[in-house]
Amino acid sequence: MIVGLGIDFVNVNRMRHWPEVDGIIERFFNKNEIEASLLRRTSSILSFAARFAAKEAFGKALGTGLSGLRLTDIEVRNNHNGKPCIVLHETALEAFMDLGGKNIHLSLSHEDEAAVAVVIIEG
Repeated sequence: MIVGLGIDFVNVNRMRHWPEVDGIIERFFNKNEIEASLLRRTSSILSFAARFAAKEAFGKALGTGLSGLRLTDIEVRNNHNGKPCIVLHETALEAFMDLGGKNIHLSLSHEDEAAVAVVIIEG
């Protein structure tokens, strides 16, 4: 049964200066996400934007937004086939469990100036 659905759209251009702002990347992304995104070199900002959209979409799927959650506790990874997935830690995991969540489905897309994410939470 679906217990939550969220979608978010990010304008990539608003994030293009983030790597130049001291500490902002570390504020929103954990170490694993930063390493994975930077490996993409010229498309790293697209990777950051898609991951940020996923975090926002997760908050919407919870029905509470991101209030009370640390964004670094919502980790967007790619599995061995490249499929994106969300791994939850501490504050995000607690909110997910409180909702009765069992599975998370994530879809990401990005191109040039736009990134979008859809999150479905099953309970």
